[in-house]
Amino acid sequence: MTTPYDRILLEHGSGGLLSNELIAHTFLPLLKNRWLEGLGDGALFEIGGVKLCFSTDTFVVQPRFFPGGDIGSLAIHGTVNDLAMCGGTPLYLSAGFILEEGFPMEELERIVRSMAAAAKRAGVSVVTGDTKVVPRGAADGLFINTAGIGVVHYAGALGAAAIRPGDAVLVSGPIGDHGAAILSARQDFGLSSEVRSDSAPLNGLVAQILKASPNIHCMRDATRGGLGAILTELSQQSGLRVTVKESAVPVRDAVRGICEILGFDPLFLANEGRMALFCPASEAQAVLAAMQAHELGHEAAVIGSVTEDKRGRLVMETLLGSLREVDLPTGELVPRIC
Repeated sequence: MTTPYDRILLEHGSGGLLSNELIAHTFLPLLKNRWLEGLGDGALFEIGGVKLCFSTDTFVVQPRFFPGGDIGSLAIHGTVNDLAMCGGTPLYLSAGFILEEGFPMEELERIVRSMAAAAKRAGVSVVTGDTKVVPRGAADGLFINTAGIGVVHYAGALGAAAIRPGDAVLVSGPIGDHGAAILSARQDFGLSSEVRSDSAPLNGLVAQILKASPNIHCMRDATRGGLGAILTELSQQSGLRVTVKESAVPVRDAVRGICEILGFDPLFLANEGRMALFCPASEAQAVLAAMQAHELGHEAAVIGSVTEDKRGRLVMETLLGSLREVDLPTGELVPRIC
């Protein structure tokens, strides 16, 4: 099975339709195994009777410094959050740096200090790493890869396959903050905004959630492609209908304003400190209360529900009361977002 494209496009890294096609047509057929086929935020496996989770991510965000964060803290948060979405307690990270010849040493030290502070906040350690330097012009300054491992104590199964009809859908807070912050920081858009990235480590919030309920079915952090992309993917993978009420999805006025100016849908703007989860409707209020008691979830909300369907799909109940099916975005909304 081959991809219909003979060259990589920016859209292949968007988290939307072409990203999914790249995975389905190229990576999965050639690297196929039972751990990869789960298509989760990380892999789950056992060694010596201990359940572990493992994840990796690469960061190319531009600009490297933005309101609410920078590429260094983002690299730590991204991998910590992926491990947390597996139900794991993140422990150890690696960090790989691709540096362009001529990159300012002062800026590198600033970024590494930010990584150290983010790791301390998240309760993880960077225990190994690698550095490569490429000629001037071969990379845009600095790229960072982080990988991490954690231990999983949660007994429940987490993932798209565990989602059930009757589940409620919750989100941990307002969506689109990170994407809007990046847009406002880019000079080519000429925007001025007080929006700050939501970049943050979610492992503390997740630990509180898992204590509140033994029946969490699925958790995902809404990064590239935003909340819309992950809910669409999960509806397709589960074969169920996910219905979301537009009026219930929290969006800051400033983010909504940026989207209206640029013609974006906040549903598909990237986040770096927001998560969605699925749990039985009977436990939704208890889970919501646990989320709202945490500093990173005090604006959490119940936004939708899961029902049987002939095919997996995401449906939006609009402000006007009509229903529209939501598809994965086909273009690149904002390149170099994370």
